[in-house]
Amino acid sequence: MDAVILIGIQASGKTSFYRERFFDTHVRISLDMLRTRHREASLMQACLDMRQPFVVDNTNPTAADRKRYILIARDHGFRVVGYYFQSRIDDCRRRNERRAPGHVFPDRGLRGTHSRLVLPGRGEGFDEIFYVEMTPQGFKVSEWSDEV
Repeated sequence: MDAVILIGIQASGKTSFYRERFFDTHVRISLDMLRTRHREASLMQACLDMRQPFVVDNTNPTAADRKRYILIARDHGFRVVGYYFQSRIDDCRRRNERRAPGHVFPDRGLRGTHSRLVLPGRGEGFDEIFYVEMTPQGFKVSEWSDEV
């Protein structure tokens, strides 16, 4: 069973990637949707108990943010896979501005998340990590190197 953790600032393509790659196979766990940590924990526990693959679709900018998911998933025998999304602030700002009304994230928050963003590493407990870029042709996924 896979526990997938998406990593990147707002408007870096995480939710679109989830829809394209995991919608039919993995439950989406997202604070944007669930609104509270209690609901998030409840849904994740249900996935763990039922051995259901899931994707954590949050920004997860720091190792501490990711640790909460990695530890519990590994404790339940899940394989943990990270996807780090290229998070160029100007590109994300442009995509954010094109979002539907009510879904635009405040620029100050976007910059704040970007300032906290820390590259992931295998030492955090990931079994695999991938690097995701948005290109005109779609998502380009590459193997991660901790030397990035």
